[in-house]
This record gives sequence, C-alpha cells and structure tokens, in this order.
Amino acid sequence: MASGSSSSKQKPSSGEHFEKLGLNEWLWTQCHNMGLRQPTPIQVNCIPPILEGKDCIGCAKTGSGKTAAFALPILQKLSEDPFGIFALVLTPTRELAFQIAEQFNVLGKPINVRVTVITGGLDMMQQGIDLQVKPHIVISTPGRLADHLQSCDTFSLRKIKFLVLDEADRLIEDDFGEQLETIFKVLPKKRQTLLFSATMTKHLKDLQDVAMNKPFFWQQKSEVATVEGLKQYYVLMPADIKDAYLMQILDKYTEINKKSSIMIFTNTCKYTQILGMVCTQLGLPCVVLHSMIRQKERLAALAKFKSNQINILIATDVASRYHYTFIDIPTVDLIINHNVPNKPKDYVHRVGRTARAGRCGTAITLVTQFDVRLVHAIEEFVNSKMEEYDTKEKDVMKILVEVATAKREAEIRLDERDFGVQKEINKRKKLLMEGKDPDEEARKKQKYIREKNQEKKNKRTQKPKSKT
Repeated sequence: MASGSSSSKQKPSSGEHFEKLGLNEWLWTQCHNMGLRQPTPIQVNCIPPILEGKDCIGCAKTGSGKTAAFALPILQKLSEDPFGIFALVLTPTRELAFQIAEQFNVLGKPINVRVTVITGGLDMMQQGIDLQVKPHIVISTPGRLADHLQSCDTFSLRKIKFLVLDEADRLIEDDFGEQLETIFKVLPKKRQTLLFSATMTKHLKDLQDVAMNKPFFWQQKSEVATVEGLKQYYVLMPADIKDAYLMQILDKYTEINKKSSIMIFTNTCKYTQILGMVCTQLGLPCVVLHSMIRQKERLAALAKFKSNQINILIATDVASRYHYTFIDIPTVDLIINHNVPNKPKDYVHRVGRTARAGRCGTAITLVTQFDVRLVHAIEEFVNSKMEEYDTKEKDVMKILVEVATAKREAEIRLDERDFGVQKEINKRKKLLMEGKDPDEEARKKQKYIREKNQEKKNKRTQKPKSKT
C-alpha cells in the first residue's frame, strides 16, 4: 500500500510528500500554497492508481480530502492533453458542486482550467452557452445535466476522459437513477470512472459495475468512526420544550465563545425556517439553509457564515452531506443535532463538520423520550458513548414562555406566507415550460421508484446458486 510519509529521518516538506504520489511540481506547489501540508490517507492511496489510469472507488469519512484525491490527478492529466470537456463530476447538491468547482479553480489556476457548474436554480440558457464553449471540467447535479441532454444537442460528452461520482452512495439513495441512466448513455465506454463516498453502503458496492476496468478499491479502516478530537454529548429533555433547551444552550455557549461558529441540524425545511426566526427574535443572529430557499439566497447565506459575519447556521441535512460534503467550512466549533438522525451514518456526516484537520470540536444531540433507541444505534455504529452535557433546567424554565411565544409567532407568519406551496407551483411551472405534463412526470417517477424497489426485493429473495 502506498505511503505518504518519507523514510528519511528529516521530516520532508509538503512538496516532497505530494511529489511522491507522482504529481507534477506545479500541482504540489499549489497544494502548498493552499496550506495542504501533506496528503491525507485517501489521497496517498487513491492518487497513484488514478494517475496510472485505473478506475477507483474511495471511501473515507467527511473532511478526509476526497475532493483533492480526484481533482489533483484529473488536473495533471488535463495539463498533458487539454481539450474539450475533459472531465464530468456528478454530485447530489448544488452547494457541493460549487465547493468542488472552487477547489478545481484554485488548484488548476496555473493551467487556466475552465470549470462550469451546471445545477438547478441558475439560468438554463446561460448554462447551455457555457457548455457550448467546451469547458475542461463540468460539475453538475444529475437532474439539470439530464435536462440539458434531453433539450439540446449543442454539446457532447462522448469524448470525456473522466467521470467522477462524488457522494456516490447518495446519488443512488436519493433516486437520481433515471437521470444517471440518461447521462451514462451518452458517455464513452473508454473512460476512467472514479466513485467517492463518505460511507460504505450496499448501494456503493452495486455501483462497482459502473467502473469499466476492474476498479482499484480503498476504504478507510475506521470509516464509521467519528473524527478524532470530537467531544460528543447528549441532552435528555421532554419533547415539548426542546426548543427552549436549544435556545438556552445557544445563549450560554455564545456568551462564553463569542466568535465560535455553530451549525444546527434539523429534519425539515419548515422547522429550519422556524428556528431561524426564533433565534433572530431572541437576539441570536443566524442564517438558514434548506432546499426551499432560492439558490442566490443559499449562496449568500453560506458566504455570510464562511466569512464569520454570522456565526450560527441552521440547516437540513443538505448541509451535513454536502459537502455541509457540501460546504467545506473549516472552522465549525459546535454541531447541534436538533433531532436525532434516523440513520447513524447521517449522524457521522453531520458531526463531521467539526473537529476537522486535527482541530477539536463539540457535537451536542438533543434527545427526547422518543429518541433513546436511535441514540443507542448511533453509539453502536461509531463505537463510542456520548456524555451528558451539563444544562441547568431552571435556566431553561426562565425562557420557556419567551421561546414558546416566538415560535408561535414564527409559525403564524409562515402559515400566512403559504410556506412550501410556492415550491410545488414552481416545479409544475418548470415542467410546463419544458413541454412536459407535471402529472405524467409524477406518474413516471412513481413507476420508476416502484420498479427499483421491486428489483431490490427480487435481489433479496433470490436464492443463492448452489455450489457444484
């Protein structure tokens, strides 16, 4: 197995570390300029086989440097033979697409790499123009790219050299199957396929048949373990006063740690919005992030949080995974799980936003009487016990009425806005503008989901072949 360390007694420079992976000098100089002192395990193990032309499946926890593990070798190959659309990167979210683009642009600056992001929420006509000029790297969500492939023929993906599926398991789990099929049909068979994910799942194993040339496989040994340096706590409370506990924890924490950054995860768009309004009402400035916010507003919210103008970000799981594997925010000090995730791996993704790159961090999970089973499942999954976080119930009781009043006011304001209704209207309007019947498209999607579920059921019930 490849190693990123030097055998000499003197500690090598960052350049020498990256040079040993087979990267050219201009690339490891860029790594040094970005503050990347030495390659991470996934980079050490995956970059050499990718440079050798092999397909690759890499699986490692959040914050392990997966993006650079595929961006660096792609840029090196591009510098040797720059032409047309060289690489296609598919990712589940718009935010992650922009994060990946940022890394490609910074690392590829010496060769003037041209990167285009193709996602929903942006002007489709302008995206079509961007694709016509043949950027080197196209980073896209499956849905929007499939729309372009079906609606115009002004660009081609038949000569790409690399296909990357970032958050590969999520692309399958989130029902992108139909769009992926549309995309795969127009790709050349002769290509390198790179699959990366934060967790190893059955879906990721199923994706191995996408890789055409017996893929190199690397999985981080402690892939389910949470990050080193992370302190994990829980707070047990009655469900009906959870929000008062949250506000008390925030108030106490921000009073002591005035410049610390905090991410709060919730399970619905509406509750994210409600908590944001309650925090603002109680003098805790924050930004919110969820799928029902327009793209420009989401990017503006991220910019405020990343620049420390605002220190509290409230988000749905669009932020934990996306790269949340959607945004690479290196300075998050505290993660609060407002709800306990149903899947332990989602907990790992959420808390992976803190204690990154050797830093320390804290994760606090709010637990009600209905969540104990989920907490036990998480502890078993990560092989670690959460400790009880010290909170004073009497302090919570002091703000109980104030929080309840602010929450009720927020709910009334959202109801007056018909929160959520406009999203459905916009979906139907978009389909109509594309000449599609919204009801027929909904039926097609349901049919596709039923067929996929039946396939999974058939696989489970299929008897194994007897050995002869």
